[in-house]
Amino acid sequence: MPKKKYHVCLSQDERKALLDLISKGSTTAKSIMHANVLLVADENSSSGRKSESEIAELYHVNKQTVHTIRKVYSEKGLEAAVGRKKRETPPVQPKITGEVEAKIIAISCSTPPAGRSKWSLRLLADKAVELQYIDSISHEAVGRLLKKRTQTTSS
Repeated sequence: MPKKKYHVCLSQDERKALLDLISKGSTTAKSIMHANVLLVADENSSSGRKSESEIAELYHVNKQTVHTIRKVYSEKGLEAAVGRKKRETPPVQPKITGEVEAKIIAISCSTPPAGRSKWSLRLLADKAVELQYIDSISHEAVGRLLKKRTQTTSS
């Protein structure tokens, strides 16, 4: 099976955008390196097309990196080749919301159960689960929550 080649043929506008990106230097080093690789790999440039090995050696990157940049440019365009890849999955939502925090703090401010002089972290965690404020919570998470609240109120 022949190896598929990914050609980089930059238009004048794309070339100008990459040169602007490099000259400003206000973006990430990775984006600047990708822009440089694309400029050198451009088949329309006056210096001619360089091989992936030559480009990799020139910018001190792996040949696979150069290959990937060329591939992404060919398949998805300039923005995808230079910019960061967007997340496919959203970040995990925190289990303990502000409402749950407020309810746990309210429990800790209430009178402790019979036979206890004060609330322990384990008792608070068990009570929050018992009252169905949250599916499950560790006593350590309750401790962090309360510690966070006492630090913000005392400052």
